Parts: sequence; structure tokens; C-alpha cells
Amino acid sequence: MPYIANTDAQRQEMLKTIGLSSIDELFNDISSDLLINGLNIAAGMSELDVFNRLKLLSGENAKDLTCFLGGGFYDHYVPACIDALAGRSEFYTAYTPYQPEVSQGTLQTIFEYQSAICRLTGMDVANASLYDGGTALYEAAMMSIRVTKRNKIILDTGVSPIYRNMLHCYTSNLSIEFVEIDVAHGQSDRAKIAAALDDRTAAVVLQNPNFFGAVDDFSDIISMAHKKGCMAIMSVYPISLGMLMKPADMDADIVTGEGQSLGMPLSFGGPYLGFMATRTQYVRKMPGRLVGITQDSEGRRGFVLTLQAREQHIRREKATSNICSNEALCALRSLIYLSLMGKHGLQELAMTCAQKAEYAKSRLSEISGIGVMKSAPTFNEFTIELPCDARDVVNRMIDRGFAAGFPLGRYYKDMSNYLLIAVTEKRTREEIGTFVETLEAVL
Repeated sequence: MPYIANTDAQRQEMLKTIGLSSIDELFNDISSDLLINGLNIAAGMSELDVFNRLKLLSGENAKDLTCFLGGGFYDHYVPACIDALAGRSEFYTAYTPYQPEVSQGTLQTIFEYQSAICRLTGMDVANASLYDGGTALYEAAMMSIRVTKRNKIILDTGVSPIYRNMLHCYTSNLSIEFVEIDVAHGQSDRAKIAAALDDRTAAVVLQNPNFFGAVDDFSDIISMAHKKGCMAIMSVYPISLGMLMKPADMDADIVTGEGQSLGMPLSFGGPYLGFMATRTQYVRKMPGRLVGITQDSEGRRGFVLTLQAREQHIRREKATSNICSNEALCALRSLIYLSLMGKHGLQELAMTCAQKAEYAKSRLSEISGIGVMKSAPTFNEFTIELPCDARDVVNRMIDRGFAAGFPLGRYYKDMSNYLLIAVTEKRTREEIGTFVETLEAVL
């Protein structure tokens, strides 16, 4: 709990400067039903008593749950040295590196991060990170519109519904047509996507593994899109690329994803990291910013920001993006993580997650009344059908110490009985067994 030295008089002076009379007025835009009505802290309490009170209140949050929850954000192990290295003051307090002569360390870490993302996805060039997987997908969609000069986007409903909601929200004031193609048995419907492709289509948006956990090879869909002059955008789960086909090998044009699984804790929803990679011919249409390698007048290697087509660089409405900051510290964490794991470590991690998920599937399939979806191969996440509403089951499992999964009925109609379960390397054989037995007991 930080010590804040401001006096009451200083607080009033600051409020007066911005034309307010109380701190509460800062939150006027938030609906009253969303505000906490005080923390019930009595006047005159000592610092120790206040600390203990807040600690008690925080303990009422759901904690110490064995996590089988996924849906785009995963409970992976974060090696201890990531905090130690990313927490160094030269990284933790670094300002945005506009002046290369004093920012070579930060610029090099971003350059190396971009290189790591390119190796991971197989693409030619990556930018210097975006806010999260959803905003990265939105930026990719806008990039495809700039490249093709078309305004129709085909969305596979296997793409995260959270990301799709963000796409609709961010483009609500733009003349963009979205066509959502429902999956067939959890997989992309080739026939319907082919029928929707036309000369107005800028891109088709796919996800691998998709939100139901299904793994696919989209080479045929991407080929169909290219024949129509459309781009192919893929959202990927980076850990899965330790064993799955790279997006570049499917001929994807833009690859995005959520980097949280690369060395970042779940942390109540952020901060996270969006990554984006593309092919060389599209680099001038790529949003955000890019760090390049060069030489100075004496022939020494150096790093600089390049291709900065952002609105604050006097581009205004011609900018490729209005992103004004960068998740550089999160990008650094992902770089450290990928460097620690290495190629073979990432392959081993991916295989471990997949094998543990298969064990969980086999155990769950033994329970009467539970159906494990088997229409497609999966990585570490899969869908099961329950004999009752999945949300009720999730609530009962929380009372028994488990975050049991994601109830698909929250976003997909007629799927109230379906539960999405994720298994990472952190889940032990014993935890999986106890989870299955507890689930059977609550049904």
C-alpha cells in the first residue's frame, strides 16, 4: 500500500484547478450501481489497522482456485527471472524511445521482440506490439481495408466472441460490412465462407485454435480468399505454435494474437499484449510502430524507430493507427519468455499442454451425462456438453475450489449446456483427477 503525502489542502487545490469540488465528481460518468459504496473503514484507524482491513476485504475475492479457465487467457507458469529482468529500472521506468541516441537498450529489446514474433509465426515483419489480442485483430481488419480498398469483412464465429464484439464496437461509426459465418460442428464452414467471398471482401478473419478449441488447417480457405483478391487474417494462440502449423505456412497475410501466455500473469485482466505480423509487401500499411536496425556514421550498429505512420507524427487522418503508446514492458516480458524457452522448450511446453488436455478429455468422457466434443482435433482447450446449464455448474465448482471453465452460453445462443475447458502445464495429474471427480459430484 503506497504512502501518499498529499494533504487535504493540496487535494482541494488540485480539484479547484480542474474545476471540481470533490474527488467523487471524477467518477460522475460511472453509473452508481457500478460503484462500491465505501469500504467501511472507520475514521481514526491506524495505518496497520487500515492495511489489515483492506487485506481482509481483498481476501473475499475468489482466490486459490485451480484454474481450468481459458477462452483466450491462460494460467501458464511465469518463470521467476522474468520479473527480475523486466523489473530492472532501465526497463521498468523507460520512456518511449523517440531519441535513439539515449534509448538503444529499449529499442534493441523491441527489435528482438519483433524478430521473435516473426520466428514464431513464420511471417516477414512484426510491429512493436499493440494493446491486446482484440485490438490487434481490429487493427489487422483496418489494415486489410487500407490494402484492398474494400469494406467487407468476413468473420468466422470460431473467432473469439470477445474480439468480434471489439471489432463491432471500434468500427461502429465506419462504413464497414461484417458478415459472420457460423461454424459447423465447431469448425469453419468452408461452403458458406466461399459463398460469402466476393469482389467487395477485404479479408476473411479466422482463428486457430478457434474459440471452441478446434485446430484447423486454413490453407484451403486462404487460397479461396486470395483468388478473390481478399486478404486472410489469422488470430493465433502463441503457445500452440510450438506444435501447430505456422500461419505463414497456410499463406496467411496478417497474423495477430494475445501475448499474455508469453510470460504475463492473468492479473485480473491486464495489462496484456497484442502482437501483429505480416508480409513485407504490406509493411507500409501496418499500424503502430516498427523498430529497425541501421548503422551510424561510424559504421556502428544502431536501432531506430522507423515507418512511424501514426497520427501524432503529423499524419492526422492519414495515419495507419491512432495508437499513441506501446506495450513495451509487456513485449519485453514475452521476449524474455521466448528466449528462455527456446525452440525446443516451446515445443516441449506445447506438447505437455496437449497431452494433459487429452488426459482430461479421456477422464471426462468416462462420466455419464458428459459429452466431449470430438469433431476436430484440439490443442489444450476443448468443449464438453453437460446435462444442465454450464453457468450453474461453474458456480458450484467455484465453491469447491475450481475455476471450471468458460460457459459458452454467455456468447453463443443454444449453447447454454456447453463448457470450454483449458489445461496448461501447471495442472497436475492429481488436480485433473480431482477436478473430474468434483465435476461428477456436482452434476
